[in-house]
Amino acid sequence: MAHWLINVRAAKLLVVLAVHVTLAGGCAGYRIGHHSMFRPDIQTVHIPVFKSDSLRRNIGERVTEAVAKEIERRSPYKVVSSPDADSVLIGRILRTRKKIIAENSNDDPRDVSVEYLVQVRWNHRNGDALMDPTFSVSYNVAHAVDLVAEGGQSMATSELRLAQYVAQQIVSQMELGP
Repeated sequence: MAHWLINVRAAKLLVVLAVHVTLAGGCAGYRIGHHSMFRPDIQTVHIPVFKSDSLRRNIGERVTEAVAKEIERRSPYKVVSSPDADSVLIGRILRTRKKIIAENSNDDPRDVSVEYLVQVRWNHRNGDALMDPTFSVSYNVAHAVDLVAEGGQSMATSELRLAQYVAQQIVSQMELGP
């Protein structure tokens, strides 16, 4: 029994020693977990309501809300209402399109495709672009979702799914590049 107790103590000592050697050996700058994919120099993001060139009402507000929720859910950043935040994410909905894919015998739409084209810029408070340089001027997210009325879907549910998808793509672009 005493031999087993000595082995447990030795194992604990080795683990503590390994952690100290790892941290002292230059690895202290590494971060662990999914938050390690995001910029450590940014803590807060201000998101003005996305502007919309579409005639459809409340799309800018819906997409802005979806982006804010996705940032809070997936990243270490805190979304704040103050323009004095570490960074600002500015978005514009350039186009929304609704296209009928299939109709019934009475010409009622049965399968409809809904698409958004969204442009975003993420800047540091000093004006420097924070997204990958290939996306620093603008990043276009275009995605369509189908609405099938017989399946119990409505335009509202399709637009919500589309806003969530767009938000996921935007937050993915906020991750650190290679």
